[in-house]
Amino acid sequence: MAVMYKSTFIINKMDCPSEEQMIRIKLEPLKEVKHLSFDIPNRKLQVYHIGAAEKIQSAVSDLMLNDVFDRTEESKLPSDLDDSQHRKILWVVLIINFVFFVLEMLYGWISKSMGLVADSLDMLADSIVYGLSLLAVGAAISLKKRVAKISGYFQISLAVFGLAEVIRRFWGVDSIPIFENMIIISLLALVANSFSLYLIQKAKSKEAHMQASAIFTSNDIIINLGVIVAGGLVYWTQSKYPDLIIGFIIFLLVINGALRILKLSK
Repeated sequence: MAVMYKSTFIINKMDCPSEEQMIRIKLEPLKEVKHLSFDIPNRKLQVYHIGAAEKIQSAVSDLMLNDVFDRTEESKLPSDLDDSQHRKILWVVLIINFVFFVLEMLYGWISKSMGLVADSLDMLADSIVYGLSLLAVGAAISLKKRVAKISGYFQISLAVFGLAEVIRRFWGVDSIPIFENMIIISLLALVANSFSLYLIQKAKSKEAHMQASAIFTSNDIIINLGVIVAGGLVYWTQSKYPDLIIGFIIFLLVINGALRILKLSK
């Protein structure tokens, strides 16, 4: 029976599920690798493998995530690798994000609110990352890469179009957004994201994908609050600019997330 080893890496640039997926896509095809354990808050990766660690070290370094190899030691696989409950929670969170992507996109255009449109793309970005994490490993690596590539370019295209529209509206004579819709739809999204965060935290999981999901959902809540505040400022100032400013900020965040997703396809 082959000896099992555990190699520990510090991944200094690993701070969200995008980097986790980059590492999974890179390492899971290696026959030596048997299990990956992520600790995103502490930027730590533990690779359970058989044989020498040199090939794994090289693969991790290829990702250029400012990794530091810590140590290799004999070990056993974690006793409980059943994450079926966590996957169910992630499916719920994915569905919530996708539903609100559609809802916010629709009401964003109806209400002439770039803040809602931008927030909808942020929801889409989260849906893509959750979807990638739920895809099967091994034979699905090529599928992950194709989905990541298509999704990344799709998001960037929409976000660039959104930024161009924001700039046009800054200098144009467009009407003021419907602030009521901005506030109501963002409040609904806030409730949905709060429920998602409750489910994630209720699981009390220390697994990286669950911790990362909590971070993503917390960020979504902050963005929802930002759009709500922008809606209030639109009403108070009777101006379109608060909506355009929050939309511009969120579009930049979406582009940054899309660039990370594109890295998964390499």
